Amino acid sequence: MGFSILLLAGGVGGAKMAEGLLHSPYGESLSILGNIGDDQPIHGLWVSPDIDTLVYTLCDRIDTDKGWGLSNETNRTLDALQALGEDTWMYLGDQDLATHIYRTAQRAKGIRPSVIAAHIAKQFGLKIPLLLPTDANVPTRLNTDLGWLDFQSYFVRHQCRPTITEINFKGADQAAATPEALAAIAAADLIIFAPSNPIVSIGAILAIEPIRAAIVQADAFKMAVSPLIAGKTVKGPADKMLRALHQRSDALGVAHCYKGLIDMMVIDQQDAALEGAIQALNMATAVTDTLMPQRSDKVRLGVELVEIYQRHQGHR
Repeated sequence: MGFSILLLAGGVGGAKMAEGLLHSPYGESLSILGNIGDDQPIHGLWVSPDIDTLVYTLCDRIDTDKGWGLSNETNRTLDALQALGEDTWMYLGDQDLATHIYRTAQRAKGIRPSVIAAHIAKQFGLKIPLLLPTDANVPTRLNTDLGWLDFQSYFVRHQCRPTITEINFKGADQAAATPEALAAIAAADLIIFAPSNPIVSIGAILAIEPIRAAIVQADAFKMAVSPLIAGKTVKGPADKMLRALHQRSDALGVAHCYKGLIDMMVIDQQDAALEGAIQALNMATAVTDTLMPQRSDKVRLGVELVEIYQRHQGHR
């Protein structure tokens, strides 16, 4: 197609945007940079929820009812673990466990996580690059009224109920970027921040300083799609997290998260009244229908984003 698209993506919202772009006429131009801040060991296995959600979605293997995990899943192993007295608050299906077993075994051999992720994606049938921002461990940590929690404990075990006072990404300040990620950023004509949580999904990627610096320096046109519509998230705790960190819980609050990083903020038609305030942050705006319940909606939005980019290039 003559140009390169890089999508920064978390789990469910990022996977929707990735699916739309992949199945658009521009799918072969797409590379994805996924969030690994949610990664952590569960039952001794290294689990990478957002990366797996991207792979399972893009290879049409996702459990569409849950929005994560594999379809046609069984949970005999989890039931057996529970019978042994293990706490099984994190659902890992029998097929899904194979992914985690493979990843853990490869990590134990010293294989780079980027190489492991690429192999898993390829074996599932993904034909576009799925990249990691770093090969280091940079776990998302949340300080709450229950103390410091890892992300999955907050999100799954406690159902986002604890009050958050602080969020950090342990080790991100010393983490090196993967060469694959830096190369993709440098080569991109269009960088899209998916409608993922700006604090703990996209934020975890941007917390790796060489990644943030590369994006700032990149010649690409950079746009972000707000995950909030009329002040609420479609799924996930982004609105709650923005409020907890004393930021606006709406598309303008998302725009503040990306100030100095993007050229354009794409917002839903229900948030058109925020255009002026967002433009005051020195970024352009585009207003459209950003809700993506069906694949056709995801593809439509993906095509619209590319067309917005193309119009912008024509006006330069």
